[in-house]
Amino acid sequence: MGFSVATWNINSVRLRIDLVHRFLKEHAPDVLCLQETKCPQGQFPGGRLKALGYEHIAEFGQKGYHGVAIVSRIPFTGQASHDFCAKGDCRHVSVRLNTPTPTVLHNFYIPAGGDEPDAAINEKFAHKLSFLDELKGWTTSQARPDGHEAILVGDLNIAPLTEDVWSHKDLLKVVSHTPVECEALLEIQRAGGWHDVMRRHVPETEKLYTWWSYRAKDWLAADRGRRLDHIWTTEGLARRSTGIHVLKEARGWQQPSDHVPVMARFSL
Repeated sequence: MGFSVATWNINSVRLRIDLVHRFLKEHAPDVLCLQETKCPQGQFPGGRLKALGYEHIAEFGQKGYHGVAIVSRIPFTGQASHDFCAKGDCRHVSVRLNTPTPTVLHNFYIPAGGDEPDAAINEKFAHKLSFLDELKGWTTSQARPDGHEAILVGDLNIAPLTEDVWSHKDLLKVVSHTPVECEALLEIQRAGGWHDVMRRHVPETEKLYTWWSYRAKDWLAADRGRRLDHIWTTEGLARRSTGIHVLKEARGWQQPSDHVPVMARFSL
């Protein structure tokens, strides 16, 4: 017995609801966390997902941008969101899963940061760094209620390790793999006592990607990916993780997201 959690930046849930339905039908995670839903609050297309058994839906959305959602076969309570950087955008939603050990689940969409890795001239990059700084403080004080395990998933928009990108040397000055971002994300991981479940099952010496750019003429042949999507847990759940699955083939589905689903399984 166990349960599974998946994360996927869907890049417009209404545009790609057929892909979400396909993934749930074929791979059946117990919980799916979506980012960049681009869907106004109250307009999440959950009907077809409920018909598959995903009756519990937490959404936090806005028109045109950002947005996060959790769809689950496991009942949950305590939906909440934190407004990082007081921007009023929809980048975090959390619930408490009704599992044998109560588990709080956080779903994040961290700012991408624009193209120029210089906070002095790029407001988007400055926002990203501020978000990360606030997240570090939050993760030490608010991420895990007493007596709970915790899971943090989402499009964190940073590939922190050398083998999380197709070329460490070429991407050192590219947003998502700059030293300041990578160190900030690893500091958050250390501060919160988080365990990188993906790298628990795939050694840090092996390439591991979850995103391939739309700009590539042949993304599969080029294989210039980055690991921007993550699954972190507290120690107890990390010890009970039994495997991960990066569904690379989803990048080749019709009208795909540039991210693919990532799923982790846990024993009870």
